Amino acid sequence: MIRDVVAVVGDVAATFELGIVCQVFGLDRADDGLPVHDFALCAAEPGMVPTTSGFAVRVEHGLDRVARADLVTVPAWPALTAPVPEPLLDAMRAAADRGARVLTVCTGAFLAAAAGLLDGRRATTHWQFAGLLARTYPRVQVEPDILYVSDGPVLSSAGAAAGIDACLHLMRGEYGAATANALARRLVVPAHRSGGQAQYVEAPMPPPRTPYELSELLDWMLRHLDEPLTVDALAARAAMSPRTFARRFKALTGTTPHRWLLEHRLRLAEELLETTDLSVDAVAARAGFGGADTLRHHFAARRGITPAAYRRAFRHSP
Repeated sequence: MIRDVVAVVGDVAATFELGIVCQVFGLDRADDGLPVHDFALCAAEPGMVPTTSGFAVRVEHGLDRVARADLVTVPAWPALTAPVPEPLLDAMRAAADRGARVLTVCTGAFLAAAAGLLDGRRATTHWQFAGLLARTYPRVQVEPDILYVSDGPVLSSAGAAAGIDACLHLMRGEYGAATANALARRLVVPAHRSGGQAQYVEAPMPPPRTPYELSELLDWMLRHLDEPLTVDALAARAAMSPRTFARRFKALTGTTPHRWLLEHRLRLAEELLETTDLSVDAVAARAGFGGADTLRHHFAARRGITPAAYRRAFRHSP
């Protein structure tokens, strides 16, 4: 269980990305029933550290603080390919070797890669710097089109705000969907964003060709997850041809209707497993999977666990 969390900064701290990990792990939200973490900011050389926004932050802890952390976060790394102090690289390697998790936000993947933590592993970063990460560290399998990826001890996330998605994913795995959803409500963000960062790469967006707003359709789909929702039926509801609907849907969400539905049905199934005593068959029916076998199949494929095991792990989560 993650209790002790540190954020590592270099010669310059990335303000927004640092704020993300501070919001998730550095605030006491016990009154909201959320987990409380022992959080600290550390650097190779403690003291006043300038930020990318023009002011400085006081870093009170050195690398000795990393040695006892359950989670080491790297909230972006503005230096990118500049040489990294060897003591910091050693501290990152030692943390991973003893079983600590590592969470990188945006270009924080560059520090994890410099420490060798991503060698032979999948990782992501901001789409603008994905090519540079791949060229600089060819042993890293860079995935430029996704919001976050977990491989081994490292959970890496794409540009800036994708760090929130990664943090919520981590919280979901540690404490269950109910806790992650409660935190998302507190932060006023979606509990889960489908698709990847390809939808944010600079590209022209065609104007709507129909007065029907797809956002309204998405809301309707969420209210009818237990029903058979085919592309043809959804396209008809949106007053589009199936081909146009599929193209517009992916442009909006970054994923296909099938994958979007699957992910949200899994989210609903997780919530029901955590908060109700419904049988697995009943959960499967209410979440739109039809039967328990189908739910088990998708749970195993996407979550690496059975519904029953998930319920045992998170039924009494905070």
